[in-house]
Amino acid sequence: MRFAKRGRLRFTSHRDFQRAFERAVRRAGLPVAFSHGFSPHPKISYAGAAPTGAASEAEYLEISLTHERDAEQVRAALDEALPPGLDVLEVVVAGPGALAERLEASEWRIALPGADPAAAEAAVEAFLARDEILVERMTKRGLRSFDCRAAVLRLTVASEPGPVETCAILQVVLRHGTPAVRPDDVLAGVLEVATLTVTGPALLTRLAQGPLTADTGTVEDPLARDRDANQATATGQAGPRQTHTAEGDAAAPSVP
Repeated sequence: MRFAKRGRLRFTSHRDFQRAFERAVRRAGLPVAFSHGFSPHPKISYAGAAPTGAASEAEYLEISLTHERDAEQVRAALDEALPPGLDVLEVVVAGPGALAERLEASEWRIALPGADPAAAEAAVEAFLARDEILVERMTKRGLRSFDCRAAVLRLTVASEPGPVETCAILQVVLRHGTPAVRPDDVLAGVLEVATLTVTGPALLTRLAQGPLTADTGTVEDPLARDRDANQATATGQAGPRQTHTAEGDAAAPSVP
């Protein structure tokens, strides 16, 4: 399942989103599968969540159901049950393999209000010329220092005219890894190696997330494989579609 996190909902924490989504599943009346044990919980797998404060057009999760449902009906029911700003964009029946394993890289847009595009170009050139750039970020384990340069596969600059001032746009493709480098880490690295005047908070938006074509730095669609398999099944070009099976259930489709 692909969904977007827009507007004020970008400030929603991951835990608050989980609660909102579990409520939406109940309101939508979906036959969600539950885990076993003393504290059963809905079998929902969240993958590659954007950091709090960042908007996203490419968030993904998987839900295991006890009975098969039409993917478009699931999308519409969940979208109606979720608050505005958490928008379900696409639902497909999952094939074999974990969705999280397909999320190898992300493409981000970093809007810098008031930043001069020419100065941003010079800052990006200085960033890309370095082999290593150390930045610091506060984590649950305290202040951590790490290299933000190695994860950057592509970094370019565009400009966007506004009603009052020009906005420089950084477009960055980041390889997923450990430690996880975020777009705000890249911005911190750019500001570490160059002077760049910004008149307001940067707006971070994830544009894509999925498999990586390393030679071009292109982020592919992680649902393409499932979508193609679903279409082939619908047109009779393939055998019965494979679905994940929940514990104790005969057939429990998973919808990413």
